[in-house]
Amino acid sequence: MQQAGLIIREAEERDVPAIVALFAADEIGGHGDTTDLDILPSYLNAFQRIVESSCQTLYVAEQAGAVVGTFETMITTTMTGRGGSSMIIEAVQTRADCRGQGIGAAMIRFCLDKAKAEGMRQVQLTSNAVRLDAHRFYERLGFVKSHFGFKYKLKSP
Repeated sequence: MQQAGLIIREAEERDVPAIVALFAADEIGGHGDTTDLDILPSYLNAFQRIVESSCQTLYVAEQAGAVVGTFETMITTTMTGRGGSSMIIEAVQTRADCRGQGIGAAMIRFCLDKAKAEGMRQVQLTSNAVRLDAHRFYERLGFVKSHFGFKYKLKSP
């Protein structure tokens, strides 16, 4: 997808350091991400698992040759909703100095268009409870708060 110099494409292995840098710069997420080169093999391993999955796709938003955003989609099919499939959007991140330029909206519109084209019954995502600006952003795009999410941590990063 291209929009005013913005390209949204599937991530490639060469993008992994830039993607990790986006997450490492996130002060709210608290995921323990780091640009420490000793950890890079863990990220490359995760990238390979995503690439090999038939249900997951990792994307980047690129502008002027630089990665300015990222997100991941997963397709899940459940018995509810008459056995319909849903797209789950995860790990949405826009580079801090690029926020407010429509990059996040373009990434989400990309997902919505893809889900419609693939006949998904819905698109869903979760957002950290403290990301109030992100919640307003998703609501502006038409998402509705409908569920509470729960996590059970099994190990620290």
